[in-house]
Amino acid sequence: MDIGEFLSYKPPNTPKRTQDDELEEEDDNEFERQRKIRKLAKSRKEKELASKLKPPPKTSDEQELDRPITEEEREKILKFVESSEDVEGEVLDDSTLKRMILLFEKRALKNQEMRIKFPDIPEKFMESEVELHETIQELHAVATVPDLYPIMVELQAVPSMLELLAHENTDVAVAVVDLLQELTDVDILNESEEGADVLIETLLDQQICALLVQNLERMDENVKEEVEGVHNTLAIFENLIEFRPDVCSDAAKQGLLQWLLRRLRVKMPFDGNKLYASEILSILLQNSPENRQLLGDLEGIDVLLQQLAFYKRHDPSSNEENEMMENLFNCLCSSLMHAPNRERFLRGEGLQLMNLMLREKKLSRNGSLKVLDHAMSGPDGKENCNKFVDILGLRTIFPLFMKTPKRNRKRILTTEEHEEHVVSIISSMLRNCRGPQRQRLLNKFTENDHEKVDRLMELHFKYLEKVEEVDLTIDRERRVEDVCDVTQDAEEETEEEEEVNYLRRLEGGLFTTQLVDYILLEVCHGGPSSIKQRITQILNLRGGSFKTIRHVMREYAGNLGDAGDTEWRDLEQQHILQLVDKF
Repeated sequence: MDIGEFLSYKPPNTPKRTQDDELEEEDDNEFERQRKIRKLAKSRKEKELASKLKPPPKTSDEQELDRPITEEEREKILKFVESSEDVEGEVLDDSTLKRMILLFEKRALKNQEMRIKFPDIPEKFMESEVELHETIQELHAVATVPDLYPIMVELQAVPSMLELLAHENTDVAVAVVDLLQELTDVDILNESEEGADVLIETLLDQQICALLVQNLERMDENVKEEVEGVHNTLAIFENLIEFRPDVCSDAAKQGLLQWLLRRLRVKMPFDGNKLYASEILSILLQNSPENRQLLGDLEGIDVLLQQLAFYKRHDPSSNEENEMMENLFNCLCSSLMHAPNRERFLRGEGLQLMNLMLREKKLSRNGSLKVLDHAMSGPDGKENCNKFVDILGLRTIFPLFMKTPKRNRKRILTTEEHEEHVVSIISSMLRNCRGPQRQRLLNKFTENDHEKVDRLMELHFKYLEKVEEVDLTIDRERRVEDVCDVTQDAEEETEEEEEVNYLRRLEGGLFTTQLVDYILLEVCHGGPSSIKQRITQILNLRGGSFKTIRHVMREYAGNLGDAGDTEWRDLEQQHILQLVDKF
């Protein structure tokens, strides 16, 4: 080829799309329609029958699909699209809502009638089921206007929705759950106080908690849509509890707590629903003594210990799994606030598990420290304290006392939190241990030339300095407020502020200071005289004084709070003041 021919050469045109390609696309559309019908058939028998449905034979008209559409056909298509979007595009008002609810009721009734009339012929009721499903989807628009909730309730739509939670086809039940989750979204509820109150009250009157739990029982989490249904159901419970905290106890009693424990025990790979179940369980136990008792009655302590045992020698494989592990530790801490659960924890060898976790140095060490702190504190922790010494727990806790592990991005506890828990555990043992266990504990403070006493004094000065910084901040704030006139109301506010300021001081380091100084008093009183000599030596060296320690402990004795019964509190207060006098 010479240069002239080369320059004049034109590549061949790209071949046009064949008719077969377009027919193939039409086949895909037809297949998609058939798939949707088959998907809505739930029972095995229905699925078998539905699978026998053949796509209708193609007609000769389909040969014309490759021709361009006419203007008349274009107008018809646009008209159809516009009519199908009327409900979505139309501003939702009273009359529109009434039409939507009426259509929903009609289609729900029609589907019910068709299922009763043709129970074994799914092709007879599939069409009504698809229509019902579509109508439920359209009702999502109501969530955008919570001010209309009272009208929806007045039209008796809520009982009809809840009735569909028991529908034979779980796809319909899952669609209703999805709708209820959006209707009860807390952000949406906060937009209309009246609408929110009416809707939540009606849902609770209609026993929504029990109905949701019954629906959860039949969900198959091997099916993707039903996995989402479980997640949305848990979201509804979270919404209800956040808006009405008193729902906690009712939901737990109506089967939610039992279902959550069962879901945690299911042997399947970690997933989002297991994480969500642990979150909801933590919420149920957080502020409800009734639920803590119910958890114990349902053998929930054993369930939590079994789930946490895996993390004794393994770290969570993801941030989400780590969050679930932390939720389970929080559940255990909350449940141990109910005294009988501490005995169950002891019988279930919870102390041994927590002790092993501390030794293994995995991520679970942080949670196990918190659990031990809860299990051993107060008068109800006496048996656990003595047992912890018996299982050689002192060999585990004192290395952590002497040296706080360095914090990295995976270590959840801060240095202050870690030191607080360790010191709290040791103070609980000094308070609760008697006989040989107490003597073994006191002997620890004379080992290696009183190194534990040196560490105690180091912590004393560290946290005392933090408290002094908080005190200076509070004093500065008070001086600014002193410019205001002192009235009776102002005096009342000052009393409230004093309580708030005391809490600020506790959080700023006073609580740990009190625990450290309590240990100092106990080991001085119960141990050999060499301990007090070492304390005196360090105080003189660093410019400290016994007076400061006594002041901290008198303040502690005067603010023991409502923990435990009155008799125990009075005895503890008397005991602390006696230690102060002998110090």
